[in-house]
Amino acid sequence: MTGDFVVMPPDLPAPAGPFSPEEQAAVYRAIFSRRDVRSQFTQRPLDDSTLMRLLTAAHHAPSVGFMQPWNFVVIRDLAVKARVQQAFAAANAEAETMFPEHRRPLYSSLKLEGITQAPVNLCITCDRTRGGAVVLGRTHAPEMDLYSTVCAVQNLWLAARAEGIGVGWVSIFHQKDLCQILNLPDHVVPVAYLCLGHVDELYSSPELQAKGWAERLSLQDLIYHDGWGQGAA
Repeated sequence: MTGDFVVMPPDLPAPAGPFSPEEQAAVYRAIFSRRDVRSQFTQRPLDDSTLMRLLTAAHHAPSVGFMQPWNFVVIRDLAVKARVQQAFAAANAEAETMFPEHRRPLYSSLKLEGITQAPVNLCITCDRTRGGAVVLGRTHAPEMDLYSTVCAVQNLWLAARAEGIGVGWVSIFHQKDLCQILNLPDHVVPVAYLCLGHVDELYSSPELQAKGWAERLSLQDLIYHDGWGQGAA
C-alpha cells in the first residue's frame, strides 16, 4: 500500500514539501501512540497481504551506502516459538538477578514477551557481509550496518501502528541461542526479535511507565547546543 504516493523514475526528482495537515497528524499519531506490545495480542490471524505491507515498509528504510543489510525471518511454527520462549525464560531468570533486590518483585511481575501469544514472530537480521568488504559510508564506522537495520525495525513498527497491528520487541536472549534456533549463518546477526499481531487496545502511555518501572525523561534536559553540556545562547 502506497496511498497517494507516486513512484517516480529513479533518475528523476520526486516532489518535496510538507504533507497536508491531516497527513502530518497521522504520522505524529503513529509515533506518539506506538507501544511495545506484550499482552494485548488477539488470536486473529495476521494475513499475508498485511504482513507484506509491513515488510515493504521495513525494506524502504534508509541504509548507509544503500547496503540494505536486513533479512526477515517469519516464524509461525509453534515448535520454533516454543524453543524461542524457552530461551527467553532462561535468560530472563538470569536478568532478574542483575537488578537490585528491591526491584526484583516488580521485574518478575512484568510481562516482557508475547512469543507464543502473537500469531507471527519476526526476526530482523543484519548480514554483516552485505555490500562487500568496503561499503560507502561504512569505511570508518563498521557498525552502520547494524544502525541501518534498526531503521528497518522502526519503519515496520510505525507502519504496524497505522495498520492496527501490535509489535513487541523481545531482547532478553543469549544471542547464540537465537542464532542456533533460527539456524543463522555466522555472518548474520539477529538485531530484533519481534512479536506481531492484531490488538484491540493499547496502553495510553508506555507500559513500563504505566507500571512504575521508569518515567519519560524531559526533552529539555537532553538538548545541548554546539557541544556536549552546552545550553542555548
